[in-house]
Amino acid sequence: MSSTATQPAESQLSNALARDRLGVAAVVFFVMSAAAPLTVVAGVVPTGLAVTGLTGISIAFIAVAVILAIFSVGYVAMARHISNAGAFYAYVARGLGRPTGVGASWVALLAYNMFQCASYGGFGAIAQPLFVDWFGIDLPWWAFGLVAWALVAVLGVRDVAVNGKVLATLLVAEIALTVVFSIAEILSDGFHASSAPVDVSSLTGAGSGALLVMAITGFVGFEQSVVFSEESRDPKRTVPRSTYIAIALIAVIYAFASWAMISAAGSDQVVARAGEEGPELFFNLAAGPLGSIALHLGHILFLTSLIAAMISFHNIISRYMFSLGREGVVPRLFGRTVPGTGAPKNGSLAQSAVGLIVIVAYAVAGWDPLVQLFFWGGTGGGLGVLLLITLTGFAVIAYFARNRTDEDVLHRIIAPVIGAVLLVIVSYLALSNIATLLGVDPDSTTAVAVPGSFLVVLVAGIIWGLFLRSSRPQIYSGIGMGANSATTGGGGFSAALNETPDQGYHR
Repeated sequence: MSSTATQPAESQLSNALARDRLGVAAVVFFVMSAAAPLTVVAGVVPTGLAVTGLTGISIAFIAVAVILAIFSVGYVAMARHISNAGAFYAYVARGLGRPTGVGASWVALLAYNMFQCASYGGFGAIAQPLFVDWFGIDLPWWAFGLVAWALVAVLGVRDVAVNGKVLATLLVAEIALTVVFSIAEILSDGFHASSAPVDVSSLTGAGSGALLVMAITGFVGFEQSVVFSEESRDPKRTVPRSTYIAIALIAVIYAFASWAMISAAGSDQVVARAGEEGPELFFNLAAGPLGSIALHLGHILFLTSLIAAMISFHNIISRYMFSLGREGVVPRLFGRTVPGTGAPKNGSLAQSAVGLIVIVAYAVAGWDPLVQLFFWGGTGGGLGVLLLITLTGFAVIAYFARNRTDEDVLHRIIAPVIGAVLLVIVSYLALSNIATLLGVDPDSTTAVAVPGSFLVVLVAGIIWGLFLRSSRPQIYSGIGMGANSATTGGGGFSAALNETPDQGYHR
């Protein structure tokens, strides 16, 4: 009788993600949806121009793409030996030790939650005036943010393939519009080809770190190729292909669109116009050649771009929670999925709760959703992901130094070392320019709190990892092992992929 009473709870959830759901195209859609091309071009770039006054954004996008491509040589090589939805967390744990891996996972959760919550603020701030103009509906920004939140919460517990189809539809539309609007700006009367957006000297001058962090926010989510490795078809091919395709597409679209926008507005006037018009700048510049109907379409797709980004970040966060829960690093209820769909339900619900709390807090406090949530949150998240990528770069070097594999010297040593050095330089520039990036005084609380928050959670995570080592050795031994963890039964999906066992992985 007692066993019958407990059986239903066990049968409702499993500890495995859905398999063989995603091909290269689907993973690229997830990656680029997190990158949110239209959101970055129409939202982040104009806001960044207004806050920082820096115009060399196109060359910054290209520089970041090159750095990430070099980093990815070792990153995807490591993915051939490790398949884990925890991505950066698992790689840092397997390369630099379990406690550091736990710290990295906490940094990842903070950074991606910043992006997720920032999207709610951006959506509400943009939707509010549009609905007044279009329908005469005057509601506060947070009401629109809650509508988007509810949609993402529902999709978060559905089959990942359903999310992929929604993202594919939204992404194709927004990329097409971004390209068409950029071409329209080139054809506008005020267009004069400017060299300011591609001025290489801007990468070494004052504010260069701010530029690079602005640029790297546009690539956030590129790690999803590994996050979805357990759900991909033939991960050893899907992961590298989707990673390089996404980085190349993102770089080309961003660099071209930002150059066209700055050239159409005038490099000497674009900062002032960005301050006055904000996200409307991109659309206003294209309105002349295309007309008002295209302008309205652009606004609609800008909102759907934000929704696509929300869906994508939500999936990243829930899978990080799943990976940690599966191994017992956080409560095991987060390491359960819904049979049939493979959705990490509890991790998804937890993220939805965080998003709701942030929306309510900003609404009650009356804080600015565009600058203080969308821009600050997105910028802070970008910094966090940059620091996480840098840490992972060293983890890749350490992993291949300790493990014998069939990877050549380019994948094991040369590219990882070059990538790590470049990432350290970019991270230093970012931290030293954080006040410029946020548009605040260097001694302000915000300038200290944003980077400081990542240090706090990193140290806290390391301490938690050390606690697990001393008090829960079985859980500790499974950190970063994914489906091969002894606490999940081992021999799971990763074993089926012939995952390379770590030699001397005992830290």
